[in-house]
Amino acid sequence: MEPPNRYGFVIMIRFLSCMLFAVALLARPASAQTAPSESEISGYTGLLAAAAAGDITRLQSQIRKGAKIDMRDAHGRTPLMVAGYRRDVAAAKALLAAGADIDARDSQAYDLMTIAAVANDLPMLKLAIASGGNAGQITSPYDGTALIAAAHLGHVEVVKALIAAKAPLDHVNNLAWTALIEAIVLGDGGARHLECVRALVAAGADVNLADGDGTSPLALARSRGYQAIAKILEAAGARP
Repeated sequence: MEPPNRYGFVIMIRFLSCMLFAVALLARPASAQTAPSESEISGYTGLLAAAAAGDITRLQSQIRKGAKIDMRDAHGRTPLMVAGYRRDVAAAKALLAAGADIDARDSQAYDLMTIAAVANDLPMLKLAIASGGNAGQITSPYDGTALIAAAHLGHVEVVKALIAAKAPLDHVNNLAWTALIEAIVLGDGGARHLECVRALVAAGADVNLADGDGTSPLALARSRGYQAIAKILEAAGARP
């Protein structure tokens, strides 16, 4: 009897493990963020309640009365973050005008800019950038950035806005992935992720910065059959 091909078996197990890991990450980082639930909101008081309701008059009244502008809820969210999760630009503007910390992070290490990036909320993102938010801040449990989150999700205009704001193009998160790599390995190879890759490459992202296993972006794209992405990388001098 022919002995089993142990090497092939090990390779297959490793491949399946990698595939399962990638599938588990497909909803990340959006699922890692925890927006305030309706039950949490119903328990808010003061400035948090005003921010959640988008009640600018009440919000400004609370501030005049000395409410702590960066007070926190049970998950470390500030009123500004609550406004971000609610996609309420008017409330966010009022809080920023009163001195809210634009770079504050919640208990999961998300800031307003990354909250907006994940939500594909371009108006909120532009407000955060215009208000001096740090586009290079390390955020999320993955030690990533808003740019990595946006590239992963294929939010093209958000990616372009963050690039224009000088977000670091080649930051490596704790998964050993850059924004370029995430657009490939967590993208679907479609038009949105293609445009994210195009924007990153045009801005000067390192097309040869490999992942933690030493696999290049070009090799990752080819292995997934993303030919259009591979062509962009090849034209920029990417190596296999």
